[in-house]
Amino acid sequence: MNPFEVLRDSLYFFQRNLGRIAVLCLPLVILEALLQLLVDHSQGPEAFPGFSVVVGLLVYPLYTGALILFLDARSRGESPSTMALLSAAARLWPRFALLTAVSTLLILVGLSLYFLPGIWLMVMLAFAEYLLVLRNMQPLAAMRESMRLVRGNFLRILVCILCVMGPLWLLRGATMSIYPPPQNPMLTLVIESAHSFLQLFTSVVLFRLFMLIGQTPDKPEGGI
Repeated sequence: MNPFEVLRDSLYFFQRNLGRIAVLCLPLVILEALLQLLVDHSQGPEAFPGFSVVVGLLVYPLYTGALILFLDARSRGESPSTMALLSAAARLWPRFALLTAVSTLLILVGLSLYFLPGIWLMVMLAFAEYLLVLRNMQPLAAMRESMRLVRGNFLRILVCILCVMGPLWLLRGATMSIYPPPQNPMLTLVIESAHSFLQLFTSVVLFRLFMLIGQTPDKPEGGI
């Protein structure tokens, strides 16, 4: 399946399930943005960047883990409750938070080394979260398996990521130009929440790719 078909199928799914995804993830996305706003306000403009990472580690694994479980359930025709998904994500939080911390650190280091190593790592680790959540792998094992699965599919995954993240980066840049800092706190909360929620579409796209690439030979192709 080429990148265009992956993006088309993912967009169709995202539109059809937008309400469920919003109910599942948006409250936690807003909570994350609110905590970030409070940290920025209390620490001031010279705040240590690590505080932002800590906020992400507290909330991101919960709504992303719940979304991955939802995507998997829908691919099998199931429709679990929001509370069941969040409870399952909470049980995965320690391992997911560790994976997020290690991946983020590696990608940030890579981006600092002339940018391209960070992009390479972003693609190579694209499936680690799905392997941890859906195959119950430990963080380091999930990272190694992700790198194995990506081999031979690097360009397709990179194109899909750039096709989603590119417009979002441009939208964020345009928003910052129209509403430059310092902003009204409520406006900042709305902008950050909307941006983080739209980024969830990346998880849908990567899940579709994971279903195509990570399937076992004797298993019929799944999808969303």
